[in-house]
Order: sequence, then C-alpha cells, then structure tokens
Amino acid sequence: MKAIIFNDELKFVNDHPIPEPGPGEALIKVRLAGICNTDLEITKGYKEYRGIIGHEFVGVVEKIHGDNRKFLKKRVVGEINCVCGECQYCKAGLKRHCPSRTTIGIAGKDGALAEYVALPVENLYVVPEHVKDEEAVFAEPLAAAYEILEQVHVKPTETILVLGDGKLGILVALVLHLSLARTVLAGKHEEKLAIARDQGVPITTLEDLVAKKAFDVVVDATGSPDGLEQSLHHVKPRGTIILKTTAAEKARIDLAPVVVDEIQIIGSRCGPFEPAMRALSEKRVRVGRLISGIYSFSRAAEAFAKAQEKDSLKVIIDFA
Repeated sequence: MKAIIFNDELKFVNDHPIPEPGPGEALIKVRLAGICNTDLEITKGYKEYRGIIGHEFVGVVEKIHGDNRKFLKKRVVGEINCVCGECQYCKAGLKRHCPSRTTIGIAGKDGALAEYVALPVENLYVVPEHVKDEEAVFAEPLAAAYEILEQVHVKPTETILVLGDGKLGILVALVLHLSLARTVLAGKHEEKLAIARDQGVPITTLEDLVAKKAFDVVVDATGSPDGLEQSLHHVKPRGTIILKTTAAEKARIDLAPVVVDEIQIIGSRCGPFEPAMRALSEKRVRVGRLISGIYSFSRAAEAFAKAQEKDSLKVIIDFA
C-alpha cells in the first residue's frame, strides 16, 4: 500500500504491507488524511516516533476481526488512542491516559497517512451521511478543541484569549465562542484570523494585543515552545492557562509568575468525538476555509512542503 513513513526522514512508499487487524480491530481504507502540526513536529524529533505518521482521517471499514460487525462498510473517523481497557485509568473513564496505550501515528502504532489503517472497533464513529469527507477529516482536531470544555467550566461572563491562528487555534476559538464567553483570537495572519471573524469571533493581531493581565482564560495554541510564557503576560491573577501546544523544541521559562499570580495551568490533549461530529453535522463549526490544499499521494512531498508554509492551514492527502 501507499504510505508516508518517518524514519529519520520522510519516505513516500508504494509497497508497504497492508496492516492486519488484531482482535477487536477494524481495517479501514483511508479516503482522506490530514497533516497535523504534530506530524510536522515528529519530523523534528518529537516523541522519537518511527513509522507511518498521521492521525486525522476519514475512511471506510473493509474488514473487522471479531463479532462486532456494525461498522462494516461504514464511513468512519476514529479516536487515536488504543488502550488496554483493564487498568485503573481505563476503568475510571480516563482511557486516553492508559499507561499502556499506543497512539496511531504518534506512539507505538502505525498511523493514518496511508491507504489503510487498523484501529479498535470501539474507537470508531460513523460519519453522518451529509458530512463531506473533507469536513469529517477535521473530527479529531475539533474533538481536541472540545476537550477544553470538558476540563474547564467556562462561564458566559468570562473573557478568553486564544493565542495562535493556526488550524487548532481557529478551531478552539470557534468552539469556545459557542460557549457564549467572550472569546478573542490573536494571531499574525489577517487571512487566517478572518476565518474566525467571519464566524463571529472577535480577532486581534498579536502586535495590537497589549501585554496586560486581562483574560480569565488563555489558551496556548501557538505551536511554539514560548507559548506558555506569552500566555502568562495575558492571564489574570488566579486565571487559567490551557496548554494545547506540543513541540519538539524544549522551553526554558520563569515559573515565578505562576506562583505569585496563583495561575492554574491545564494541559489539554485529545477530546470527545460526539460534540465534534454534531458541530460538523449541524454546521455550527464550518471548516471549509481551513483547507489549504488537497493533494494526491503522488504529490505528498509537495503537500508536506505546503503544510510547513507560514500561511498554510490544513493540508490533506487524498488516498482514494
């Protein structure tokens, strides 16, 4: 099968073996797969991962190893963490923190930037008929945006600042805007900020953002190791910082302001697919303008180059 592999360098191969689904797993023929910032960070050394990269996809189930047949021939997206189901974390409803988990395209399990991917059936979600493939491929990052609302009780009276006008930053701003709290998206690129603005989100450039402690919640979606330090300039005393950035480069930071201002810092990772799929289905979050290009596998190297450009948002590989 065609696959995109990272092994000290990116490789685009046509003869990788098709995965064989294990017990309880489904074999999914990938239609579209997105290039995520995490994928780009992996190519810089993040997680020291080696294998097929990618974790954002939509595809059709072709085979199931087991008795659960309800997803066979269905168009699906999937939760990326593969867990044991038996440990204290899994039993406590914290499956995404299972100590023995693997994560497709990130840790211990081949990913979705390939013609086929294998995932546990319990990870799958059927895509509603009227949701297009190019919308469904956003399900995983949109779920990550909704995770913030699982972790923090956002009050309508609060003010929220989202730092970073990349793919995830825009999705986070759109989701938090739906909470009715006053949400502002700050970034460097007028054309990216306009995507959120046109869905009702107030915007500002980083240049115009005065560094004062004015926000109850600050979300770091900068993709930069300096994002936490930037966030500390803007969060109120006893406010909350949500960290969404994962970067290969390490950061050095003075944490004294965290103590002095009694700041709460919350890491935020993967999230719930149900509200993400509802938002896509009901068009509450419109993702079409976040697509910077859809490339065939034969142009995959060009797609990765495009994904690394400063003005790019979501770049998608078409395996269909």
